[in-house]
Amino acid sequence: MNIKIRQATKKDITFLWDMLYEAIYVGEGEVRPPRSILDKPELAHSVENWGRHGDHALIAIDSDDNKVGAIWIRLFSEQNKTYGYVNENIPILSMAILPKYRGKGIGTRLIQEICTLAKINGYKAVSLSVDPANPALRLYERFNFKKIGVDGTSWDMKANL
Repeated sequence: MNIKIRQATKKDITFLWDMLYEAIYVGEGEVRPPRSILDKPELAHSVENWGRHGDHALIAIDSDDNKVGAIWIRLFSEQNKTYGYVNENIPILSMAILPKYRGKGIGTRLIQEICTLAKINGYKAVSLSVDPANPALRLYERFNFKKIGVDGTSWDMKANL
């Protein structure tokens, strides 16, 4: 599959919101929550007011120039922390790929490139939150993300860069 990856721009904010919704893990046979779930502060923090210092995102594009996935990192603090928070110097990684494009290596490429971008920007580690039943867990483990805690039903994980 011919996938291009580019840096996100302000024009991609709506797509980042779409990808935040796609990033919500829903187990097989479970009902997807309403999109209004993104109004919850612990989720909305991942994208709202996008473009502040430390925000970096990449967009995956197919050969027809359709956006098919996104990955982003963002810094948080004790005052605005969300799932996956470790400290104010470790950005939280979020990622989603449209369902019909999953399992095709796009996630691998996105993580490789965002980790490179994080290193270039001086970060020593990145963290994330994942439901342990989510198949993406295996992908994160391949990139040396290690479980560092549990928040509700999700695992907080961190990878040193």
